[in-house]
Amino acid sequence: MSEVKIKPLADRVVIKPLEAQEKTASGIIIPDSAKEKPQRGTVIAAGPGTKDEKMEVKVGDVVLYGKYAGTEINIDGKDYLIMKQTDILAIV
Repeated sequence: MSEVKIKPLADRVVIKPLEAQEKTASGIIIPDSAKEKPQRGTVIAAGPGTKDEKMEVKVGDVVLYGKYAGTEINIDGKDYLIMKQTDILAIV
């Protein structure tokens, strides 16, 4: 089921950010220079957790995270984020 061959350690997760919005709700097209960095993504892989931190997220969950959370990585030409579970704000 996993798209990438990466196994996060401890309480880390790999997230594929959702695409930035192309249009506003009223139909105005947003230029690339004005697009916000996405703060929502899909969990691609999750570590086993730690003895103190149980994993709450699982593969396939759509999550919200902080604007500057995680470390950006590029695998096979695709962008992903790797972050600690505590950087995730909510499961949608």
